[in-house]
Amino acid sequence: MYTILEKRRLAHGIQEYTVEAPLVARAAKAGQFVVIRLHQRGERIPITLADWDPDRGTITLVVQAVGKTTVELEECFQEGDALADVVGPLGEPSEIEDYGRVVCVAGGVGIAPIHPVARALKEAGNEVICIAGARNQGLLFWLDRLSQVCHELIVTTDDGSYGRKGLVTEPLKELVGAGRVDRVWAIGPAVMMKFCSLVCQEAGVPIIVSLNPIMVDGTGMCGACRVEVDGQVRFGCVDGPEFPGDKVNWDLLIARLSAFKEEERCALERYRELLKEATA
Repeated sequence: MYTILEKRRLAHGIQEYTVEAPLVARAAKAGQFVVIRLHQRGERIPITLADWDPDRGTITLVVQAVGKTTVELEECFQEGDALADVVGPLGEPSEIEDYGRVVCVAGGVGIAPIHPVARALKEAGNEVICIAGARNQGLLFWLDRLSQVCHELIVTTDDGSYGRKGLVTEPLKELVGAGRVDRVWAIGPAVMMKFCSLVCQEAGVPIIVSLNPIMVDGTGMCGACRVEVDGQVRFGCVDGPEFPGDKVNWDLLIARLSAFKEEERCALERYRELLKEATA
């Protein structure tokens, strides 16, 4: 059992969990993820690692409540409760080298998984610029932690309630257009990563994205997480989750991400009904 030692609200619908998982913490590297299951009848969901402490034996997960399982985690699991399964670390870690000047772009809850990547890049000797964006100020978090792992932090909000008004692609375009960026990482919604990739492709700057395809087993056996990269089928769980953004078939990925929207809606509604009956 994997005990939740700490639970903290970061923003509306976004929670930070510190979970006891010593074997995962001991082996974790930037860019990797875990697959968790809440209980014996729960589904398996992948969550990219936001941080870890091998001495304490803990991992940090930042989760946005959007579907049945993440809503159940937010509503029903508190400090002292335990998750049934935490499998990992899974996936290939980020390729960390001294590239020179790099930009790490994070959108929404992607702020959490970009943190260890930026930290590793800075420790490797890179000059790191972070761009963090959200729809509004209320959805921003960990800006203090990001500022500690980069040399410059640029914040944007869609509505202008904090930082620059606009999308993360705007400062990214300015930076790569100046010709002084050697590599870019982007983590966030698929649409955001798609347009970051287009910006970098136009400027001739390599970009790495962390994909979030539908995933079941996390070991490459089920094939649910298949994505098309450079015209070939790759599996997000074992070949990724990071891929070159200019090689990803974004239209196919985005279509696959919405393939089970109706089933997801029904699952959440059923969960609400059962919870209401149980508390009646």
